[in-house]
Amino acid sequence: MLADKDRIFTNIYGLRDKSLKGAMSRGHWDGTKKLIEKGRDWIINEVKASGLRGRGGAGFPTGLKWSFMPKESDGRPHYLVVNADESEPGTCKDRDIMRHDPHTLIEGCVIAGFAMGAHTAYIYIRGEYMREREALQAAIDECYDAGLLGKNNKCGWDMDVYVHHGAGAYICGEETALLESLEGKKGQPRLKPPFPANVGLYGCPTTVNNVESIAVTPTILRRGGAWFAGFGRENNTGTKLFCVSGHVNNPCTVEEEMSIPFRELIERHCGGVRGGWDNLLAVIPGGSSVPLVPAEEIIDCPMDFDSLRALKSGLGTAAVIVMDKSTDIVKAIARLSYFYKHESCGQCTPCREGTGWMWRVMERLVTGNAQKHEIDMLLDVTKQVEGHTICALGDAAAWPIQGLIRHFRPEIERRIDEFTRNAHQVRPVLEAAE
Repeated sequence: MLADKDRIFTNIYGLRDKSLKGAMSRGHWDGTKKLIEKGRDWIINEVKASGLRGRGGAGFPTGLKWSFMPKESDGRPHYLVVNADESEPGTCKDRDIMRHDPHTLIEGCVIAGFAMGAHTAYIYIRGEYMREREALQAAIDECYDAGLLGKNNKCGWDMDVYVHHGAGAYICGEETALLESLEGKKGQPRLKPPFPANVGLYGCPTTVNNVESIAVTPTILRRGGAWFAGFGRENNTGTKLFCVSGHVNNPCTVEEEMSIPFRELIERHCGGVRGGWDNLLAVIPGGSSVPLVPAEEIIDCPMDFDSLRALKSGLGTAAVIVMDKSTDIVKAIARLSYFYKHESCGQCTPCREGTGWMWRVMERLVTGNAQKHEIDMLLDVTKQVEGHTICALGDAAAWPIQGLIRHFRPEIERRIDEFTRNAHQVRPVLEAAE
């Protein structure tokens, strides 16, 4: 279990003073200038040594990502873009950082900006996050007033931080669609290459990072990469915000160490599964886009990237959605199918056509109004969508259905049998009535 002294987010529940003065009393903005004076290479090497992997879902090594930025300027400005478009169903960790502990993020922007030669950071915040935007902007204003941001600031690196409010599109959480939206265009993903590190915002070198990835870096640098790497398993290190929702006694967002077993996470912080562990049906371990895992497979699984990939799922954003046996599992996945149909930007044909097609079949499978060969046909279509689109939304639409069919095919077939049986019973009655 993570000790309180090792927690990076010391005000995640908003119980303490979130102002600049309060943040400083808890150790934030402590020696920021000294960290910057150690140089760009030192910062990037410490972040690499920490083993920090991107907290936005993909799990790409953060230090490596920063090192992709050009070392020397060719005349174009460099940009840091923070992805605060937290729209993955089940995910609610970044909003707690922004509304209760915003100075972790702002200090992280200064240090990350220096590490990649960027004097400007844009924080792209989700359209529905009104209060979070206000809290974040108030914190940024405090930093300007205190001389921690802007030109000739106390940190020794000129840095401007701007908050940009999105309009509520899930697709803008994809990094290149986010850049398009920031530029004032329709939020549609770009083809890669070129990658943002070479041609990003306004055609300039850009790094896009998740809120949590940026917010943890100042503490990592103060305590050392080896300290952060001491938590979790190899290649799955550090502390992590888990947001647990669904059928647990106490849903919560909690900072824990990576690789904590699922059972321990739920028992320690959520008061157990509603109705007891025998009532657990399945878990979506990383936000709605990753495949579900049935109870018997996940119950003792370490909650980290590699362990969940071995179960053909993923840690994603660590949004743990717990479902007990009262759940209509087919209907739940059908509802997610509708979400991805609704949020597809329509740029790629497999996604534009496939998401609607998959949702319509799923709606019939909920009632059993289908034939058994359609299950394999649906699975085949998910494979035609997966991996054949510009961005990962096609994969996100396909994976929940693949997980359902992999683990709950008997339940789908039972509904089809029941529907067929009822139809056969009703038909003679109707014929007699005629």
